[in-house]
Amino acid sequence: MKAKQIRWATLLTLAAGAAVAVAAETTLKIGDPAPALQNGKWMQGAPVKEFKEGKAYLVEFWATWCGPCRVSIPHLNEIHNKYQDKGLVVIGQDCWERDDDLVEPFIKKMGEKMTYRVALDNGAGNKGKMAETWMEAADQHGIPTAFIVNKEGKIAWIGHPMSLKESVLEQVLDGKFDVAKAATAYESKKKREKEEESIWQDYNKRVEAKEWDEADAVLTKLDKFRAQSGEEPLVIPRFQLLLGRKDYKAAYKFAAKASEEHADDAMLQNELAWRIATGKGIEERDLDVAEKIARRANEAAKGKNAEILDTLARVLYMKGQKDAAIDYQTKAVEFADGGRKKLFEGALESYKKGENPKGY
Repeated sequence: MKAKQIRWATLLTLAAGAAVAVAAETTLKIGDPAPALQNGKWMQGAPVKEFKEGKAYLVEFWATWCGPCRVSIPHLNEIHNKYQDKGLVVIGQDCWERDDDLVEPFIKKMGEKMTYRVALDNGAGNKGKMAETWMEAADQHGIPTAFIVNKEGKIAWIGHPMSLKESVLEQVLDGKFDVAKAATAYESKKKREKEEESIWQDYNKRVEAKEWDEADAVLTKLDKFRAQSGEEPLVIPRFQLLLGRKDYKAAYKFAAKASEEHADDAMLQNELAWRIATGKGIEERDLDVAEKIARRANEAAKGKNAEILDTLARVLYMKGQKDAAIDYQTKAVEFADGGRKKLFEGALESYKKGENPKGY
């Protein structure tokens, strides 16, 4: 996976062996009074020093380096525009930021897609007070994550902002949202997440030991567990398992089929193509399959996603199509920002020199 980039596979990091931190105790739950706002500098909009009775608040945790956050920001802005006159205050709470200096230019580049209030955290990296008293306290370890604070100052909802239904917001604003019922449902959800995490840990253990048959059985168990909540089978872990077994024929057949079945999922396509092209330990790379999938990703993203353009350029360069790689990498640089732009510029120079990029 590309360095410093959160992709479609973020929720599947356990499959790659990365540990997800677990709080010793969950101290912030739905129904609890919202913690105090302990922001750092306000980068946009009027500062909010405290939650006022009669107002509802949407506090969303994000960072400039977070890919899924960029996807959710326009959606949050739509919510802000639609409900600000109905008593909703939207706060984009930057957290876990690697470089605070990137936040202001990021906001400016987003322009009309990000017009709500934005604040830095009161502390660097994962040591910020908001990250500590909200995210860590609520046992939340991934961004974007949103918290809804109702008009009584209590936490009414916690989750991914893209899954927030307008009906929930409207009920909160009308004072009709059943916080107690939501708290029960949330606790049930968290319990399931813990159970799923336990299965992931078993899976990781099997993969690390190269117990492929056992790992396959655990992954099948995980798919069945997730199916109970209506979730689809896991694509990236299954593909990675086949690669680990060095069953390349089955792996690329699976990747091609998954790509066809999820043609509109640009980030899934990108993840598959990038792993085929750059995954460590792969002895046989099917770059034809990687190119087909990367082009499908680029089509789904309408040719405007820097990460996908970078992936397509890498695949084409590996296939000996230097000029095409330079063309696509030039476009990747055009759409990139922050540290990614510098990284992609380096890759472009490598292609021009006839070298495969290093460092990611």
